[in-house]
Amino acid sequence: MNSVHHRTATVDGYEIFYREAGHADAPVIVLLHGYPTSSFMFRELIPLLADKYHVIAPDHLGFGRSDAPLVGEFTYTFDALTELTSGLLDQLGLDRYALYVQDYGAPIGWRLALQHPERISAIVTQNGNGYEDGFVESFWADVWAYGANPGPDTEPAVRAALGVDAIRWQYVHGVPDPSLVSPDTWEHDFALVSREGNDEVQLALFRDYQNNRPLYPLLHEFLRTSGVPVLAVWGRNDEIFGPAGALAFARDAKDAEVHLVNGGHFLLESHLDVVAGYLRGFLGRVLG
Repeated sequence: MNSVHHRTATVDGYEIFYREAGHADAPVIVLLHGYPTSSFMFRELIPLLADKYHVIAPDHLGFGRSDAPLVGEFTYTFDALTELTSGLLDQLGLDRYALYVQDYGAPIGWRLALQHPERISAIVTQNGNGYEDGFVESFWADVWAYGANPGPDTEPAVRAALGVDAIRWQYVHGVPDPSLVSPDTWEHDFALVSREGNDEVQLALFRDYQNNRPLYPLLHEFLRTSGVPVLAVWGRNDEIFGPAGALAFARDAKDAEVHLVNGGHFLLESHLDVVAGYLRGFLGRVLG
């Protein structure tokens, strides 16, 4: 088993927690987590990659073990989270890396790629949207309404997503055998989201999510012109980002590799070995 180190770095005055494993001179892969979790979601994947790759998995500000300033102390946007992630990677001296993105990690990863396209060696998206395709209307209608008109009429529907039942649903929906998903996952995430003031952090990011959509045409152009290799490995039963979101990458990425797996949003919890197998095969081919 490869050792995983648990570290922090100060970026723009904030402590950013990250997990690190593998040899420093190996090809780098950066793992970017989604809502409502943290690098904890990669705890079992990292050792499966670290024999061949230098793996970095940070916690976004406001998540996991990174600092979580209140909304009055920090303006939470996906632009701001990207700047902190970029600052961490710069501090670690990483100028060439593959990206593995999931959920919120996707818009952060897309910004990194657009800011420094020369740094991206490959992209792996696991239920991380980069197209209008795949947004499941039953989930996103409330988010779009809240972003367009924040207030007492639209907030309750999205605030409900902070509850333990909603977080548990994100983990078990679409999973053929929910007993494979440890309750530690949603209880861990719920405890962190429930910290004083963190609800307003999450609501700020819900409001900002609509600002990711204008980036998509720029991402598509990057995929077409860069020729960066893309792997989309997706829980086909995800009721947040549907499988159309995975298939869409084949429109712009040359020879995109797409796999739809019989799982849900947090595919690593139920199909770790499947995802790791596709990932190692893909990285072995495109990174050598």
